[in-house]
Amino acid sequence: MQRGDGADAFTHLGPAVRRALSERGFDTPTEPQRRAIPPLAEGENALVIAPTGTGKTETAMLPVFDAIAEADPRFGISALYVTPLRALNRDMRERLDWWGEYLDLDVDVRHGDTTDYQRQKQANDPPDVLVTTPETLQAMLTGSKLRKALSDVHHVVVDEVHELAASKRGAQLTVGMERLRELAGGFQRIGLSATVGSPDEVGKFLTGDRPFEIVEVDVQSKVDFEVVEPEITDADTRLAGKLATDESIASHVRAIREIVASHESTLVFVNTRQTAEALGSRFKELGDPIEVHHGSLSKEARIEVEDQFKAGEIDALICTSSMELGIDVGRVDHVVQYGSPREVARLLQRVGRAGHRSELVSEGTVIVGHPDDAMEALAIARRAEQGEVEDANIHHGSLDVVANQIVGIVMDHGDVSARRAYETITAAYPFRDLGEAQFREIVREIAGNRLLWLEEEKDVLEKSSGTWQYFYANLSMIPDEETYEVYDISSRRGIGTLDERFVVNFADPGETFIQRGEMWRITDIDEEESQVNVSPIEDPAGEVPSWVGQEIPVPAEVAGEVGEMRAVAEPQFAGGADPTAVAREFTARYPTDQYTASRALDPIGKQVEADQPMPTDDRLVVEGQGRSVVLNSCRGHKINETLGRLVSALLGQRTGSSVGMEVDPYRVEFELPSGLGTSDVVEVLESTDPAHVEALLELAVKNSDSLKFTLSHVAASFGALKRYQGSSRFGADRLVAALEETPVYDEAVREVFHTDLAVPETADLLADVQSGRVAVVTAQGHTAIGTSGQSSGREFLVPENADASVIETIRERIRNDRVILLCCHCTEWDHQTKVRRVREEPECPECGSTRVAALNPWDEETVSAVRSREKDEEQERLTKRAYRSANLVQSHGKQAVIALAARGVGPHNAARIIAKLRENEDDFYRDILEQERQYARTQSFWD
Repeated sequence: MQRGDGADAFTHLGPAVRRALSERGFDTPTEPQRRAIPPLAEGENALVIAPTGTGKTETAMLPVFDAIAEADPRFGISALYVTPLRALNRDMRERLDWWGEYLDLDVDVRHGDTTDYQRQKQANDPPDVLVTTPETLQAMLTGSKLRKALSDVHHVVVDEVHELAASKRGAQLTVGMERLRELAGGFQRIGLSATVGSPDEVGKFLTGDRPFEIVEVDVQSKVDFEVVEPEITDADTRLAGKLATDESIASHVRAIREIVASHESTLVFVNTRQTAEALGSRFKELGDPIEVHHGSLSKEARIEVEDQFKAGEIDALICTSSMELGIDVGRVDHVVQYGSPREVARLLQRVGRAGHRSELVSEGTVIVGHPDDAMEALAIARRAEQGEVEDANIHHGSLDVVANQIVGIVMDHGDVSARRAYETITAAYPFRDLGEAQFREIVREIAGNRLLWLEEEKDVLEKSSGTWQYFYANLSMIPDEETYEVYDISSRRGIGTLDERFVVNFADPGETFIQRGEMWRITDIDEEESQVNVSPIEDPAGEVPSWVGQEIPVPAEVAGEVGEMRAVAEPQFAGGADPTAVAREFTARYPTDQYTASRALDPIGKQVEADQPMPTDDRLVVEGQGRSVVLNSCRGHKINETLGRLVSALLGQRTGSSVGMEVDPYRVEFELPSGLGTSDVVEVLESTDPAHVEALLELAVKNSDSLKFTLSHVAASFGALKRYQGSSRFGADRLVAALEETPVYDEAVREVFHTDLAVPETADLLADVQSGRVAVVTAQGHTAIGTSGQSSGREFLVPENADASVIETIRERIRNDRVILLCCHCTEWDHQTKVRRVREEPECPECGSTRVAALNPWDEETVSAVRSREKDEEQERLTKRAYRSANLVQSHGKQAVIALAARGVGPHNAARIIAKLRENEDDFYRDILEQERQYARTQSFWD
């Protein structure tokens, strides 16, 4: 239901609040206030969707403050303000406190860091309005004094509701609100959000499918985007030399500097912490007043840069999603998004940080540097301007949340009938379809884990000795990973954090990494204190590892629009249209300039010129050369991931060999065993029964690391992990076997499917392929579009008993990989070739030296650094790495070239591999494979 009226919304409020409005200088309501205050003042449930900076907090709280001020005095808490942020925006806290003081109402905050004294005070003398988190609400519902205080709740405001709707935290909160409803009776529910793609669905999530209003302020009139690929200038050439980078990256740095210089306060959003650190180190080298902000920095470091930015001491912050949810950094007048934002909602949320109450248009620039990136950003910017936001990805029926909340309900009541617990949980929208049989299975599982007693005859659930301990250890549905503090032993200060998986899998003494834009070497790891001790290094001799944060998945709708853009441009190029004219047409539809559009369209023109088929939204193109086969599919990350796993599993099963797989939103690249090619991939697409996709994928993910990791966290939520003494001692494979026939395993599979895959959509795609609605065509060799994807890591799906085949696949792949050979003696000669063509003892044809480095084919920066006469710190580091590579090749010949050509193996790790004594050559390749797997695992730990 939607409604919008109330030209003078403030007349719906009582005299005390209207006097306060005059005192605050609020003469005219903002558009959200004008439209939302009338229904909210009448006590209706509502979802309020409006850009950041349009007064959403006051929109919700003015009618709530008014209702409390006008009501008879109550003993308990009248309103809850639930926020996903643990640390409430300081500006918002000050505003709420002001309203409370003026209206003689007590406003307080409660979260995990609230002192015992303050908690006791709140229980004995409850505030009128309590600001809290979803997790703290769980704890409050079980305290005897607080339950009495909560029985007076008449209003619940949920901030950033879109963020909660897509998480298990949110699913848990929906049941928490139903538990609160049993205690307090019906209460008004108000949701606040800057961006929502499916308002009706999110409204049902908020209210439990009870009646509600949607108040949505049109977003397209509030944002202004420009997508830009900077043209390379002479200044960029000079800057590239100074920063020891290529001219393209230098142009990006220069473009960001120009935007920052022309605005007072700029946020520069990036998609991973690694990118934030890399970009931040460039600006630090240039001496620019720009700092880095992300979740792995210490709390003190984050607050320090937030305060500096707010005070105008620094001009810009380079930040990740840590800055999306309303952290108070003062006024922002421009937002830069570096690289495609991946999602419409993310772009709107980020650019929405710019602008303020009196200036409602938020301005943002998206800087791109790759055709895929540019086309994707154009599609997202257009969709954002039209308000075409992705649907909320609600966790429907997450069974570990059910287990957690059954224990919570038992904590509420002491003992409770199973029927009452079932009805409470299924009143929450995400659990409306939970069946009784499945509910009883979960009850038996957690009773078996001694989280409660089940009186079968009476059908009653009772507290057990383990109930209390489990509940307070599992207030949060955020996976409980240990965090290690990173401690600089030279300055004796904390600099940030690393997560447990990263420390366990990668962090050994002597390893190096970047944080806060600086390089560090690990001295030792203190397990008892959960601390990684480090020392700063200015010029590491070993290879500095590069970690790529887990990619934000590009939705199918965005990738599909990129396919549509190709379909529009293809006939124009084929008809002989001038590329400038084609680009000009795109600038009329998309917010970009002629140069950026031309660069984005370049691979399409090349594809047409080569007379190769064009991958579009309704055409899949399978291309291949040797063992490398690319399935071009404009279907987004999740469908392509699902297709990739399906094809890999079926072809791997057929041959008993590993299938390498690499996925991006527009293609799936396979590395097939000998004897397989494009026709085999086409055959899987055309013959696999869509009805069998789910069952085939469940078999395929059974042995995957993602399922095992997810299973360990789900098992903890069910209280099952303690039976097996923790996954590290018991073993992940045995954990899978032990839990396979339980709700724990079912939930782990559901979560992997929900988070990583798109099973129904992939089944629909196969049905469309087999009906002819989507064409599948093949191309000979590799095409311009097929080879223009950006590498995003590689996963090997290894069947059991396939060891010999795996080793052969690795050997053949590396033999066909390319390397740059560079003479580090005369530095005049370099040559790119395949590994198999490298001589057993490489030498320079110019000077005869055997001091020849083997570098990755994209590592032109290192070649330039070695040849540079005037070296800065970065060039020195690259030069030393090249010399280490050359020393290895000089000592070990082609064996060193092979090790250095493997993925994620630099000189440091290559030396380790070569140094091991072995019985035969196969063991050498096994060690390379293990290092590649290690690299694939550690890639995702940085973000």
